[in-house]
Amino acid sequence: MSDPSALEGLPLPEARQAAIGHDIARSAILEQLHHRRLPGAIMLHGPQGVGKATFAFEMAFAILTATGDEAPERVREQVAALSYPNLFVLRRRLKDAKGYYTAIRVEDVRELRDALHHTRGRSGHRIAILDSIDDCNPSAANALLKTLEEPPADTTFLLVSHRPGQLLPTIKSRCHNIALRPLADGLVEQVVRENLPDIDAETLDRAVQLAGGRPRRAFETLALGETSPVGALISWLQAPENMPTGATLQLAEALGADPHGPDMSFGREILSDWLADEARNAAFDRQSRMRLASATELWDKAHALLLEADSVNLDMKQTLVVLFDAIRKHRATTAIPIEQE
Repeated sequence: MSDPSALEGLPLPEARQAAIGHDIARSAILEQLHHRRLPGAIMLHGPQGVGKATFAFEMAFAILTATGDEAPERVREQVAALSYPNLFVLRRRLKDAKGYYTAIRVEDVRELRDALHHTRGRSGHRIAILDSIDDCNPSAANALLKTLEEPPADTTFLLVSHRPGQLLPTIKSRCHNIALRPLADGLVEQVVRENLPDIDAETLDRAVQLAGGRPRRAFETLALGETSPVGALISWLQAPENMPTGATLQLAEALGADPHGPDMSFGREILSDWLADEARNAAFDRQSRMRLASATELWDKAHALLLEADSVNLDMKQTLVVLFDAIRKHRATTAIPIEQE
């Protein structure tokens, strides 16, 4: 089964089977495995690009090897080929030669459920990886929920999620939740060097700087030009309330010049991450009564603006001007001390 999110030239998660970092999460699952107390479902959640899918296949290999009766080398080969009988992988499927379905469909989940109820092909535990559960449409999510409510014996679901806040609460409540956080810059550099040993130091430093702890993002930055406005966007987001209007307009002009290009695609991901972080931080800010409300309103407005721009082909530059202005106002307003409100 192909991976719709694969980056050209890089090994797939099932081929790597060895994630960099995430030692706490790894120790937690291996401890459960050692005591034969694996839960029916584990949700691996965190920002996209930190290695959750690779980590899922690493854990799958460890579990299948520990509970089965085959040599580790043979298990590793079969996991890499997605041919191990006790391993099941669910991703968005190919629709035709031109691309993939936009979601994991209910029939895909039902097919997985039926396969899990057949006679097992090997001794040992079975693993079902959903990469990612965020791709399930509502019908597929409900079908998955029914399976998680009555999971097959000796089976663990490894659910990869980039956006756990958007999932059904009932699904999350039936999972052992483990967070995978962004990596330290040194670990990101290690991942990049392992895959691109000939990369020059300057390019590597730029990729690590823009990655924000996500190896995948580091690789994505390599498709950006040296004059990409993405770096300027990251700098702008550090203190948008202090940025002059002229710089903001220039940033919107540069970033929105090609609405479908790599700069804008990467920029939208960075903006979405920043908005999510702002809302998350606001939720824990007990000194400001208005920050969470403002952050929530900003989140809704930002996504509505970008959705409208996509659906009716609006000028992306003007959309970014409006969005940047909303971000500046939010930060300027919520920076007021609570005593002065």
